[in-house]
Order: sequence, then C-alpha cells, then structure tokens
Amino acid sequence: MNRRTFLQCGLAAGIVTPLCAALKQERLNEAVEILARATASGQVTSAVLHVSQRETSVTRRFGGATSDDAMFLLGSISKPICVTALMTLFDQGKFELDDPLKKFLPQFSGDGRENVTIRHLLTHVSGLPDQLPDNNSLRKNHAGLPEFVEHASKTPLQFAPGSRYQYSSMGILLATYVAQVISGQELVGFVNRVLFPILKMKHSSLGLGRFTMDEMIPVQTEHAAPESGGGDPSAKDWDWNSPYWRKLGAPWGGVHASAPDLGRFLSEFLDARGAVVKPQTAKLMISNRLIIGSARSQDVVRPFGVNRNNCVGGPVE
Repeated sequence: MNRRTFLQCGLAAGIVTPLCAALKQERLNEAVEILARATASGQVTSAVLHVSQRETSVTRRFGGATSDDAMFLLGSISKPICVTALMTLFDQGKFELDDPLKKFLPQFSGDGRENVTIRHLLTHVSGLPDQLPDNNSLRKNHAGLPEFVEHASKTPLQFAPGSRYQYSSMGILLATYVAQVISGQELVGFVNRVLFPILKMKHSSLGLGRFTMDEMIPVQTEHAAPESGGGDPSAKDWDWNSPYWRKLGAPWGGVHASAPDLGRFLSEFLDARGAVVKPQTAKLMISNRLIIGSARSQDVVRPFGVNRNNCVGGPVE
C-alpha cells in the first residue's frame, strides 16, 4: 500500500454518505481490515483511521501509532490547509484573486511574471514548476522559506500564465507568502494562529511549532516522492524526517496533524460551518472549473491549492 492508497482509505471513510447502519459498519470494518493487514505486513508502519458522521466519530490506531492523536507529516494536503489560512485575508478584503502577484512581491516581474495573478497560483496554472531546479541544494544548505521565495521569484515560467495546468508547489509557496506580506507575520506563525486554534486542531502545526520530533510519526520515504530524499543516504540531513524539514514549515508540504484534526479541517468544507472562512469562500475553494483550451484564462482554474490527489472534500486517487 502506498501513501496515496492510504489517504484514499482514510479520507473516503471520513466522508461516506448516510446509508443503512449495516452497510456503514461493513465499510468501517473493511477499512479497519485493510489498515490492519497493511501494518501487520509492514507495508505501512503506522496508521490512524478516523471516521466521522454528524456527531458520531470512531478512531482506530494501527502499527507504530501509539495514540489516536499521533501526528503525521501531511505532505501535499498542507497546501489546502495553508491556502485556507490565506483565504481568511481574502474574506477581510485584503486582496483579490485577480490581483497580480507583483502587487505584493514587486520582485516578481519581467518575462511574463507580471501577468501571474493569485488565482493563477492557487489553481496551478501560473507557469511555475512544481519544485525548483535547485530544490535539493537549497535543502542541503538548510535554506529558509525566504530563500525559496527568492529562487521561485526568479525561476523562468514554463508557459504563459493561464494557458496550461501544471501542478506547482512553488505556486502555492508564493501565493501563501502573500499572507506574510499582508499580515506582517512570518507565514508559519500566521497559519498556526489563524487556523488551528479556531478549528480546535490541538495536534496540528505548520512546522514543528510547540511539538517535538519524538511526537511525530516517521515518513516511509522509500516509496515517497523523489523530493522526499528517499533512497539517498546523503539526504538524512534534509529529507522529510530531518529536523530541518520538520521545522521549516513549507506551505506545500510541512504541516503535521493527527487524523481527528484532519477530520476537523475537512468538516469546515463538507459542512460549510464558516468557522474560519465564509461558507461562500469555502464553496469557491472546492469548486472545480478546469477548462483546458478555453479562450478565457479565468476559466482555467482548479480547486484552490489542490489537485485531484489532495482536493479538500474531493476525490483521492
């Protein structure tokens, strides 16, 4: 079982529609069996399953997870979480989706960059790459987020903004960094302040925050994405399990959270609670209006901060 399949099991179980009690129990038992087999065989070392429907919830832990509140590195699900924090400023009228990025990052200009809007960044159509060409060297040197922003601001666009869809971690970095510019607070502190306390996510943090490495479940990097550092013995100082990466607070992959906390985050969108962002903003964020080949660039959009593999409230492959 790979990371994608595990997320599918966990999230799909959390959003199952009301059916008869027997069918719901059967699905829960099936999910439990899948994770029990996976951890027993060593395919997955640790897992937590959290299922919530209305006021009822069930949490089960497996393998090396010694607590229902065990904290995992969420990877790309960090994107919609950090984008949600950014969108609290949208609700306050501090920016518009069609504002050019250069309004907030003046250095982001030239060679077509002045045409990139926040909407382009949030929907992965900006022309920015997923990872920087010098991603590994930046991490080997323990670069901070400002250095990643500097390099992302200078990297050439790979296509005209709005003309194509291409998943872009660097687009999410620059979009969420706008929150730091507007708020005057470091991005990590901003996300941790405006999101997790309101949603009562007590076991969540962008970066390590007040938590320690010992409280985190290690990532199985041997089957993870290339940028995880998996399979590279020299990457131990900067891979996903390193203190550097865990503390960095990368908005494209540096959030830690427990399974129940992730359920609380999803409920903000599934139930339109309006605790963090306005209900209409939550609806906007999960609307998929991808139209490849449209003559109007504003029609080429995606759910904010996500692709089909980590869509808030949406499908997981």
